Amino acid sequence: MSVAAKICGLSTEAAVTTAVAGGASYLGFVFYSPSPRVLAEVPIDILQFHGRESPDQVADAKLRFARPIMKAVAIAAPEDVRGAAQYEEAADLLLFDAKPPCRPDALPGGNGLAFDWGLIAGRSWRRQWMLSGGLTAELLPEAVRISGAASVDVSSGVESRPGEKDLDKIRAFLAAARALG
Repeated sequence: MSVAAKICGLSTEAAVTTAVAGGASYLGFVFYSPSPRVLAEVPIDILQFHGRESPDQVADAKLRFARPIMKAVAIAAPEDVRGAAQYEEAADLLLFDAKPPCRPDALPGGNGLAFDWGLIAGRSWRRQWMLSGGLTAELLPEAVRISGAASVDVSSGVESRPGEKDLDKIRAFLAAARALG
């Protein structure tokens, strides 16, 4: 069984086509205005929150939009992992990503940073979860081995520059995900 992969930050038809053809399980589109990865319209099946939303805000959004919610949790230390548990009732999926750097220009996600995958290794969650943060085709086998992830999310790891997807990197990432299992 391969690892399910999400290609996030898609903004061109060519990138979407490549992700679909490569077997991506999820396609991600960014609606965060400071991000270089923004689309005007797209049908949405799952809403992903990557900010400082409380569990109550996540639960309210789930009811308001009648869509499943994926909650990104920024990880840098064991207390961040413990804090993720508060979202297990409100969210449908959890996404573990690296905590953004403390810089004014840092985005909530898509910064190309990894965290210590051992922090989430061996942990049981009541919700399905994905690993994100600093992943590339080359790092994927180690990241999955250490974390135990069955699903992964990549954005900057398949870009030639911020906001510009590299079709060959998308293909390589999805091939690496298919090869795992």
